[in-house]
Parts: sequence; C-alpha cells; structure tokens
Amino acid sequence: MHELDRIDVRSETAILVGVILPRHHFLAEPLAELEGLAQTAGVKVRGRLLQKRSAPNNSTYLGSGKVEELTDLVHREEANVVLFDNELTPAQRRNLEKCTGVKVLDRTELILDIFSARAQTYEARLAVELAQLEYALPRLKRMWSHLSRLNMGVGMRGPGEKQLEVDRRLVVKRIHDLRSELRVIEKRKERQVAGRSDHMTVSLVGYTNAGKSTLLNVLTEAGVKAEDQLFATLDTRTRRWQLPHWGPVLLSDTVGFIRNLPHRLIASFKATLEEARQADLLLHVADASHPNVHQQISAVVDVLEEIGIEAKSTVLALNKMDAPGAQNFVEGVLNRYPHAVPISACTGAGLLQLSVAVSDALSRSFHDIDVETSVDDGKLMAYLAAHGEILSRRFTEDRVTIHCRLPQEYLGRIRKPGVVIKERPVNGTPVADKSTSDIETAREDVA
Repeated sequence: MHELDRIDVRSETAILVGVILPRHHFLAEPLAELEGLAQTAGVKVRGRLLQKRSAPNNSTYLGSGKVEELTDLVHREEANVVLFDNELTPAQRRNLEKCTGVKVLDRTELILDIFSARAQTYEARLAVELAQLEYALPRLKRMWSHLSRLNMGVGMRGPGEKQLEVDRRLVVKRIHDLRSELRVIEKRKERQVAGRSDHMTVSLVGYTNAGKSTLLNVLTEAGVKAEDQLFATLDTRTRRWQLPHWGPVLLSDTVGFIRNLPHRLIASFKATLEEARQADLLLHVADASHPNVHQQISAVVDVLEEIGIEAKSTVLALNKMDAPGAQNFVEGVLNRYPHAVPISACTGAGLLQLSVAVSDALSRSFHDIDVETSVDDGKLMAYLAAHGEILSRRFTEDRVTIHCRLPQEYLGRIRKPGVVIKERPVNGTPVADKSTSDIETAREDVA
C-alpha cells in the first residue's frame, strides 16, 4: 500500500480559527486550548479568528465574509496552515483550502498528530494508528496523493479507479487487524489489572496538563516524565503508594482527557484506560489555576461516562494552588465542589490532607465484621491481615474471633465451611459519601 501522507504540522506557522455554536459552553479564552495544542505540536501561532454562528456553513463551516477575512489574514501573516477548533467534513476542508491556498487541519487531526509523536509503547502506537486510519478512511481521495500522478485519460480510467479501491480495501483490512490486536491487548490488560487483588488500586484521572504525572512522582518517587505540555503522558504507569495510617496501595497514571476528545481516540485507548475502569478509587486531579477549571472538570466526567466509568468513588484534588492566579478561581471551585482538596504537587502543600481524604474514601468500601474460625486456620488469619485491618482477637478454647475491617470485594473469598462471619451494626446515621458528591455535581454540569 502506498504510504499515507503523515499529518505533520511541525515548524509551521498557523492561524487559529474557532466557530462558537449555541450548544458550546462559554469559555473565557475560546482558542487558548487550541493554541496549547498547536504549541505542543511545534507550531507558531500568527493570528486568531472567531465567529459566532447558529449553525455551521455546510460548505466552509465559516460564513463567506469570515472566509474572506481568513484568507486575507493568512496572506498578511504568511501562515502556511490553518487550525480549526471544530471538526470539519472532507468537503469543508477541501473548500477552505481552495479559498485560503494553504493546508487546513481540524482539532481531531492536530490531536492525532500529537498522539502520534508522543506514543512510546507498542500498545499506544497501535491505538494511535487505528485512530488515524479510521479518520483517514473517508478522506482517501484527498490523501492518496499518488493517484494524481496516474494518467486518467481514455483507456486509463480503470487502473486509477482500481488503485483507489485496492488502497481502500488494504486500509479496511489494516483497521480490522489493529482492532483484533488491540482486543487481545485489552483482554490481557484486564487479566493483568484484575490479578492485582492483593492491593487496593487508585487511578489518577483528569484534564491533560493538570499535573497528574507530577503528583505521581511526588507521592511515589516514580521519576516519570512530567512536562508543562498537553498530553505529555499517553502510557499507563503504576507505582506503589504508601498511604499514612493505611498501608500500600497501587497508584496509576493515565492519559489526560480534553474537551471534545475525539471518539476514535477514546475507543482506541480502552486498554490504556483499563486501570481507571477497575480501580477501587479515582483521584481526579484538576488545575485550580485554569480559568476554565469548571468546564475541565465536567469534560473529564463526560469522558469517564463515555468509557463506562460512571458509579465510581472519586476524590477531587485541586492542584497548582501555588500557581499565579489560582486564588482567583479556587474559592468559586470550592463553593461548587465543597469536598475537593486543594493541593500543590510542586510545593507539597495539602498532600497530607489528600492522603487522609483518599484513606477515608477507601475506608467506605470496608465492612466492620467479626470472623470466627479455628485457631489453627493460619491461612485465613494471614489473609485478613494482608487485605484488611485487624482490630482485635478473642480466643475461646479452639476457636478465635477476629474483629476486623475488610473490603466488600474480599468478603466472598473468606466464606467457607467452619468460618462464621457476623457484620457489626453501624451506630448512628450513615456517613455521606463525600468522595462522590462533588462528582455528582460535575455530572449535573455535563447535563
């Protein structure tokens, strides 16, 4: 198969374009995120263009007047690429390129380009390739530049048409092979994650560049790469975190989310996100210094629901409290999410309070029980000590009653002949689950 023209916007200058539609949330700086994506891809931004519309123009997305304005801006600034914050159809993109005379890329292509450059592991490279091919499939006529070199005259139409169909079939086959290979990886990942039953697991989730990797380094001395860039981490990393007054848990870092994350990437990275799917607790890290922090929190919850992670206990951490301007936003965030924990991964402020909040959230899944068994059942007593918290032991002849706190998921594993399990009643009214109440608020924001 002739090689696809790789989307590459590095060392180029760009004009940023955004169309604000009625369904879009209001953003303080509508093109700030697109500019961050452009900088991550190595593009120099020379100008910006915004338009509010009730609906996109079918042929150019922008109105005709704005297309002329965009063309003038491209020529005046000598830009060689136009980056759209919206997803364009092949026809819209082709028409815009004819008008402006330069390459036009939409938000999805830009994100795919960044992911392609950042993918390090075999799994991540497969996921990115799948997303790129699925995006390219309906655009074959434009992207297969070698077809333009075929002589398409009388008696020569057949080979050109056949070549396009051959390329299309090869791409479809490659997509099928990639999906099959990723399904195998996904199943293996499920078994790998499920096999970590000896420890409770906490998964870091959050908007890209919220500071998840920095927090992982501070809490676990992981030494992973942490940069002030969008999508610095694509691959999952898991490290051991020693929680004060609790014990060891496994802390995993995952790929960051973003507003309007392409559906193709969400589907392709299912295996990478398996850590979050099977975690006992989600640690949602938000950038407290960002002016759009409310929208970013809601966007993360939206993506979590899209990949099937809805009813999961969550602790919200407001990171970057040391950053300039954070105090201007944090009060409003805490009013909206009163149980969030303000922290700074750089200075260490608030990390003890975060550890306590995580310990409390994990404790809510525990049951206060009395386990009566034989005194020579050392295997059961060791299991309870490894997976729970033993509070007391009471011996009577050849039996022992162990008062302990054990996670719900392990109760079924200790039920066997000769073992009596009694759950202790909870005094007073049940304690509200603070770890999920803030996330319910975020779900309301999404709705």
